[in-house]
This record gives sequence, C-alpha cells and structure tokens, in this order.
Amino acid sequence: MTPNLTRDAGISICLDRHRDVGGESWCFCAGVGSVGAYMTTIPETSKGDYVPALRFPALTRFYDRLINATMKEDRFRRLLLAQANVQPGHRVLDIGCGTGTLALMLKRAIPAAEVIGLDGDAEVLAIARRKANEQSVEVEFRQGLAYEPPFDEGTFDRITSTLFFHHLTTANKLRTLERARALLRPAGEIYIADWGAPQNLPMRVAFLAVQVLDGFETTSDSVKGALPSLMRQAGFRDVSENHREMTVFGTLAMYRAVAG
Repeated sequence: MTPNLTRDAGISICLDRHRDVGGESWCFCAGVGSVGAYMTTIPETSKGDYVPALRFPALTRFYDRLINATMKEDRFRRLLLAQANVQPGHRVLDIGCGTGTLALMLKRAIPAAEVIGLDGDAEVLAIARRKANEQSVEVEFRQGLAYEPPFDEGTFDRITSTLFFHHLTTANKLRTLERARALLRPAGEIYIADWGAPQNLPMRVAFLAVQVLDGFETTSDSVKGALPSLMRQAGFRDVSENHREMTVFGTLAMYRAVAG
C-alpha cells in the first residue's frame, strides 16, 4: 500500500536515489506511519538546490501548525528580534524566510524598518504573502536562493535567519554566509537561530527526528556545532553564540556576527 504523504507518512528515510530518463530524481523510501511500515518510491523534492520546509512539498501547508505545536516559536523569535536591535530606517533581509513568521513579526515591531523575506520555495512564499495580506503588514517576499540572492551588495543593515541553515550542505552554508556578508553594510550584523551542538545525550537523540526528516548530510554540521566556524570562514568577525535552549527536537542555538 502506497502512503498518502500528507496524511500517512509518519517518519521516512530515503534509502537510495536514482534519476530517470527525463532527468527527474527519485527517492526509494522506507518508513512507518498510520498505514504501518511501508516502502515506496517518490519524487525527490529538492527543487533547484533547495529543500522545502518539511522536506516534502505536500507537507508545506502544515509547517506553521507543526512549529507552533512543538516549538516555543513566539518566544525564541522574539528573543532573536531583541538581540538584532533593528532600528527605524534599517533595511533587513530574512534569509530562508519560509512562511514569513519572523519577517512579519519584525515589521510589526518596527514599522519604519524595510523588511524583505527571501526563500527559494514558491509555495511557501505564497503562504507568507497571504499572511501578510491577512495581517495588513507590508513585507516584500522575494523568490531566490540564499547563496545567489537577487540584491546589490552592501545594502542591508541586518540579516536574520531561523531554522534554515540546517537545510544546506556545508558548501552551500559557506556560500550563503559569504553572500550574506557581502550584502551587509560595513558593521552590519547577522543573527541566526538554528540547531546547534546537542547539550546532552537526550538532546542528541531528540535531534535524530530532524535528521531523519531533513537529511543526515545537511544536519551533520548542526551536531558538530559547525556554524560559528563557517561564519568566521565567510569573513564575519565577533562571532558569538548568545543563547541556547533545549527543545523537543534538540538544542536550539542563536548566533550573532558582524560583517568584517
């Protein structure tokens, strides 16, 4: 029985990949869900080198509900905004903005700041734009890849990102950080909230759920706590970890750095 991925998938692991004659990449998966154990073949979901918020495009519409139900979303995003200290007149870019939660929160808090959200996923951006319209908040949402951003260099005062970098390979993390540094004005700052090195064994075990869903290749840097080192390699200075806390999915860390 082939599972309906929007309802039955539960936890799945990609066992093998192949590319068909049309060039489309497919994943042979095994998993456990409401239909019991299963094996199936599904299309790979990395469109143009990005991974949808919950790996499978069909699950995108459930993202906000999942994060709200399992994470202290409002609290940790407000903490990140407090650390960023965005001022009226600042131009702010939210990289990997997803459904726009942080960007909209930032614009409501500092109406005189210019806020732009960037994401590679057209489906998730449609949700972000709908939320902005419903909340009557003016935020520009642009489609594009984080390591090929469609903006001029030296035009932002702040760059933010939440729960995005663990979707990228090590090489693309570094490329994204290098582009972020180039986009910032002198002494501009970047603030990132993402999965960090586990604080203890329970947090390491909890993080396995994220790795199963988002892939072991991209999330291994989180286990190693590699993001601060990559930020330094990208040319940032004064790199620091300002906060960490335990969640149901592992250790959430917050990082700050200044454009060199």
